[in-house]
Amino acid sequence: MSGKQIVILGAGHAGGCVAAYLRQYGHEGSITLVGEEPIAPYQRPPLSKAWLKGEADAETLALRPLAFYADSGIDFRPNVRAITINRPTKTVTLSAGGPIAYDILIIATGARPMTLPVDGADLPGVLFLRTAADAEHLKAALGPGRRLAVIGGGYIGLEAAASARALGSDVVVIEREPRILARVACDVLSSFFQARHEARGVRFILGGGVTAFEGADGAVTGVRLSDGRVVACDAALVGVGAVPNDDLAAAAGLECARGVVVDLQARTADPSIFAIGDVAHRPMPIYQRMLRMESVPNALEQAKQAASAIVGRPPPAGETPWQWSDQYDIKLQIAGYPFDVDDVLVRGDPAAGSFAVFHMKGDQIQAVEAINAPPEFMMGRQLIGNRKAVDRARLIDPSVSMKEVFA
Repeated sequence: MSGKQIVILGAGHAGGCVAAYLRQYGHEGSITLVGEEPIAPYQRPPLSKAWLKGEADAETLALRPLAFYADSGIDFRPNVRAITINRPTKTVTLSAGGPIAYDILIIATGARPMTLPVDGADLPGVLFLRTAADAEHLKAALGPGRRLAVIGGGYIGLEAAASARALGSDVVVIEREPRILARVACDVLSSFFQARHEARGVRFILGGGVTAFEGADGAVTGVRLSDGRVVACDAALVGVGAVPNDDLAAAAGLECARGVVVDLQARTADPSIFAIGDVAHRPMPIYQRMLRMESVPNALEQAKQAASAIVGRPPPAGETPWQWSDQYDIKLQIAGYPFDVDDVLVRGDPAAGSFAVFHMKGDQIQAVEAINAPPEFMMGRQLIGNRKAVDRARLIDPSVSMKEVFA
């Protein structure tokens, strides 16, 4: 594969990393990296935290210096969008620069925020948080005396709420479910985070459906709820989930199922096309099912899978999926997914601010959610990966170290 032309669609974390891994692993052919944003690949998790608080910018969050791409012989094309994939001719039509041919195509187009199909959703001040430009718009809306309504009590919304409070904004979180984090975390974590946010002045409206955004003078002024109430705001952040950008792949006839379907090499049914990162619907052998995952570790793992397959390198070892969230002084680390769980065990005391929740299937850990508890996260992640049975009584006993539980 050393002389093959490789085209990467998407210059996010997955796209930027696979380009670097290809060079690191010895690919000598051309690499073209196409990205819709005007800046080089960067870290996205800090957008809801360090960027909003003015502690980071495009330069400090860049995965690699801009010069890296030219120095590595990577043709980086910012501000360019892929329009169509023509599989019979192995070409991609771009928004600028004409069509480009490929021997190997890597789809790393990520995901986009879900919108709310309600009146006023297009008002200025109704914001999202997916890109650096989004973060810059939100940052400009925050500050002392400013009112932010967060639609959706998931991790992105809560992280943004924490940052907004740090900047002096008044914050209300509106969640349509009866608890925050209802789709992604257990009751224990929901209660813990809500209490921590309320202690810092965040207000919550639970079971609150949004029916419209109201505005005046061309800007949002409030969020109308299903019970008729209007929550006044100067800006509204919509954080209700993401949709994979698999339209190009679907139009090219590739199989999609809430993402582009790939194998353990990140390869689609077309041997010349790979898909990685947030856009990919991939196998997860430890759970014997397919998943689409949105996380930096997943982007890195799939970038390694694709690069290894392309250059003929042995595949990387499979990893236990994991992710994290930082809110105030709270570090949440999550490993695994709570599939087929028959019990939930808590180790430690939530009131003390350091504990872990283990989701069990029999005597195996399916997932762990660790709050300021690195040993529980690290050992729990290993136990999930190796499917090792554990003694439940020892697992919930803080006097027994996690190394002893593992042994």
